[in-house]
Amino acid sequence: MDSTVPVPAEHPEQSDGAAAPFSINRRKFVGATAVVGGLVAAAPALAGCGTERGPEDLTTVTLTINGAHRVIEVDNRTSLLDLLRERAGLPGTKKGCNQGACGACTIHVDGRRVNSCLTLAVMHDGAEIATIEGLADGDRLHPLQQAFIDHDGFQCGYCTPGQIMSGMGCIAEGHTGSPAEIREWMSGNICRCGAYTNIVSAIAQTAART
Repeated sequence: MDSTVPVPAEHPEQSDGAAAPFSINRRKFVGATAVVGGLVAAAPALAGCGTERGPEDLTTVTLTINGAHRVIEVDNRTSLLDLLRERAGLPGTKKGCNQGACGACTIHVDGRRVNSCLTLAVMHDGAEIATIEGLADGDRLHPLQQAFIDHDGFQCGYCTPGQIMSGMGCIAEGHTGSPAEIREWMSGNICRCGAYTNIVSAIAQTAART
């Protein structure tokens, strides 16, 4: 049962049976408290809703992506991953954890494998970038892409672009001396489907034929 909490009368003359100036319903009190608390919590976010970017917040970067010269204007806060996916039209590089822990966003920057979610696009003006879209030669797959198919190195496929790009880096760096070494140098790439054994086999096969 919903109860009502009367507010004590402030003056003696109100004790003659007249109603108190006002009363508070518990349900209404709790609801009002929640609303006020929500407004207080949301105030910082609402304060920035009307903020517009100015020219000082944008930078034009020049990149070579998969051999193509690209000039892109980007917000200074944009990660390299978001530039590739949202501005360069290359969604093959996947956004997983967005914290550098899963490796799904692995690409090559100037020949080195990089977690693209952890670096700002404006830091790489003039860089040469390779993504999963640039590996195949027309309809001819890169040997490592073909090896992933041969060894069933993927199930859901979400992590596969990052696994392949990282695998290429692993081969180029010379870390394919044994299955244990491949596992160690691929440990930054997580496969939730658990296809690790097949991924190692695909990398070992490609390294042996390179």
